Amino acid sequence: MNKEDLRPLYSELQGYLVQAPTPEKPHDSTDDQSIWEQYNKSVNLVSKITGEDLNRFLIVPIEGGSGYKFIRIISYQQKLGGLISYLHGKYFADEPAPFGVEPRMVITQSQQQTQYIQMLLEIQSKIDEKIHSLQEGSKERNFLQKFKNTLSSISNATQLISQLIRMAKEFGLSVDDISRIFN
Repeated sequence: MNKEDLRPLYSELQGYLVQAPTPEKPHDSTDDQSIWEQYNKSVNLVSKITGEDLNRFLIVPIEGGSGYKFIRIISYQQKLGGLISYLHGKYFADEPAPFGVEPRMVITQSQQQTQYIQMLLEIQSKIDEKIHSLQEGSKERNFLQKFKNTLSSISNATQLISQLIRMAKEFGLSVDDISRIFN
């Protein structure tokens, strides 16, 4: 087998991983049948080209009631990442790993970003909930309004904590004050 015959499919699979839906929760799923059908067709093509049985990488949808089928997004990412890693190790080991990192790192980074966004949304929701219970013009309310406005420019947890501390200091709020506001 010539690995150049496999290269287009290897690249296609990497593209699927980059475009894979990102789960917000571990059990998030999709019923978009085209996702697993296209992926399974690619696995079958890889099997045909390599002459290997790669059925362990196929995705079998879960059947719900009334013929409803779905897959867990994390399972899709794991099978896809596993296949890419397998192909890289067996046929492309002399080349840099896809994306400069192993596929599992791409998945982990994506999950971490999703968790961070979810955390920001929860903070924003908590601010919206608390802001109306604080007296108009109070330093606590002004702090929350200003802090909420900066959330969209914060891109990581370190910046979030730094901004929270800096603004609390600016408004003369202690750690206990901040704790009381968010509880």
